[in-house]
Amino acid sequence: MDEFEQYLRTRTDLNDGDINYILSLAIHKHLRRNEFLLREGEVCRYKIFVTKGLLRTFGTAADGSEHVLQFAPEHSWTLDVESYDRQQPAHSNIAAIETSEVLLWPKTDFDNLLSTLPQLKDLSLQLISRNIYNSRQRILTALSATPEEKYQEFIQSFPNLLTRLPLHMIASYLGISIKTLTRIRQAQLRR
Repeated sequence: MDEFEQYLRTRTDLNDGDINYILSLAIHKHLRRNEFLLREGEVCRYKIFVTKGLLRTFGTAADGSEHVLQFAPEHSWTLDVESYDRQQPAHSNIAAIETSEVLLWPKTDFDNLLSTLPQLKDLSLQLISRNIYNSRQRILTALSATPEEKYQEFIQSFPNLLTRLPLHMIASYLGISIKTLTRIRQAQLRR
């Protein structure tokens, strides 16, 4: 919980009472490596904050292949936004890549927090704007960049994740084959 408290203190001017209230509504959950927090078809009922570890949001194609949509390292938020907002079955999964600690807020509690704490609502709006910007950038990269450019952008965006992620997940996130990713990495090592 100290991680989240520190996170709020550096990004908002919430007072101790407000922070304690937010924390009092949180559900602390420990996730084992590869444990699911949400499965496709379930309703996303929680706003999720990662205090420790690393999660991924991904879809599964008919052939069983995975398509990673997002990585959520410590100090980040995640959820299946459409499922959460509409309270409909999710089209994606959320699972731990490594042992993780998360805080969960039920939708009704988090909606209440947003309506009573303007500073938390402001933070939430900033995060939504940043996610929209990042999603647009990711779409543009996916549509127009070469595999080498996609990997270079990944390195610049997520330098701390390179050693924490298996290659097949990075390839899935980039929308390239593992063979192509291996070739790109070998070419960089030779330089």
